[in-house]
Amino acid sequence: MNSILIFLKGWLVSFLGQLPLGTMSITSTQIAVQESFRNAWKYSLGVAIVEIIYLRFTLTGVDWIIQHSILFIILGWVTAILFLILGIFSFLTAYKQQAEKKAVLLENNISRFFLGLSMSALNPAQIPFWFIWSSYLINNGSLPIDSVSFNIFTLGCGTGTIAGLALYMYGGNWIIRRMNTGNRILNIIMGCVFIIAAIAQFYRMIWGNII
Repeated sequence: MNSILIFLKGWLVSFLGQLPLGTMSITSTQIAVQESFRNAWKYSLGVAIVEIIYLRFTLTGVDWIIQHSILFIILGWVTAILFLILGIFSFLTAYKQQAEKKAVLLENNISRFFLGLSMSALNPAQIPFWFIWSSYLINNGSLPIDSVSFNIFTLGCGTGTIAGLALYMYGGNWIIRRMNTGNRILNIIMGCVFIIAAIAQFYRMIWGNII
């Protein structure tokens, strides 16, 4: 029973963490709408795998993360610049778009699984997110400090991430179909999300703490 509770805690934290509109979630919606649910599931699995690695690393490698924080600082700046570029290109694509074209991020033959892996890897914000939550759960006794509990918690978080992205895949697709929204509007929405994410990341890098 204790293992089930640990799994559910991980699932709930990760699921709720996926609910706010972000680059990961809106991309899963775009893939589902503009390509297929199969590709959207591949993308979601890629996102979840990297998040699982980051979380497991956070649970057991806090000292290493602190000692090598410069790596995550560099990654944070790269992410901010990349989001800004993608946001600008999304707006340019929407402005110039005459026919129904895919989003800028999807105009390639890259495996959607690899796309999920790479986008998740370029999201260092999840490290402090998991650091805060895991520290909170450990300090109040909700997450025992042992390898088995960490593994169960991590597995729950991975499934929670996939569940949250699935909500955007199917729920977002339903809303877009009901509203009869075209790809141009999707590109504008994606551009807004990327620009907001870039501003938030720049703010975090300049005035906040990446680790």
